[in-house]
Amino acid sequence: MADSPHSLRPVPTTVAVLGCGWLGLPLAKALVAEGYAVNGSTTTPTQLLTLRDAGIRPYLLRLGPEFSQIDADSLHALLAGADVLVLNVPPRAAAAGAYPALLRPVGSAVAAAGVRHVLFVSSTSVYPNENRLMREGDAVSSPDAPSDLLRAEGQFTPRWGQWLTTVVRLGGLFGPERPPGRFLAGRHDLQQGNAPVNLIHLDDCVGLLLHIIREKAWGYTFNACAGQHPLRRTFYPAAAEALGLEAPTFQPETTETSGKTIDSSLLRQVTGYQFRHDNVLAALENC
Repeated sequence: MADSPHSLRPVPTTVAVLGCGWLGLPLAKALVAEGYAVNGSTTTPTQLLTLRDAGIRPYLLRLGPEFSQIDADSLHALLAGADVLVLNVPPRAAAAGAYPALLRPVGSAVAAAGVRHVLFVSSTSVYPNENRLMREGDAVSSPDAPSDLLRAEGQFTPRWGQWLTTVVRLGGLFGPERPPGRFLAGRHDLQQGNAPVNLIHLDDCVGLLLHIIREKAWGYTFNACAGQHPLRRTFYPAAAEALGLEAPTFQPETTETSGKTIDSSLLRQVTGYQFRHDNVLAALENC
């Protein structure tokens, strides 16, 4: 009997999003809209219906000291049949020094489930605060690296090639429900006024992660940050005033800039992703 048109449709790639919060939920929704089958996890029982209503297969899952057999079962179910895992668990979810241990069950579950690709959402906080341009090679992930975050990255770069990982080190996050004008509003005599800001809007977080999955850009470490880096003494007063809040003030300093500037040119060159909000001052309207 000839195949029906329905049977000839390709099976959609399954993406598991571990951590459907401020970033993970809109990413999961964008994946659903593009035709991916999406499994998503949350730590909040009341969010299960929100995920289900968005077309996401929901799982309740908590990592950490109280990780139970029920959580282990949920983790394995989340990853079952998934080709891609988006690992979006912020370091603040763990006590100091405990982040690699927090994610250890995830690495074991990825290996057991046969997941082929991991997209590890990391942070540009791995770089030292030095007055220079920071590229990906300025902080190397490994299981014995000096920082929790770098060690965690290293756990997901397997030595035996079980899967391919791309690490995306995001700059400071801002966007809806996270307007930067609130960060420093009303504070006075702040230091580091001449430090450049290294920020990325939620729209670009979602857009570039989706783009990496779509384009199969695996096996890289990328910095992800808007191309414009205004000084803190310029950006944060403007951000506060955009919300009608009292602008912060900064201590007088020399005219020289001080602090790191994140370079995201590798991401742009390799993937061709076009940022929607390279101008972070203009992006304040979208918060």
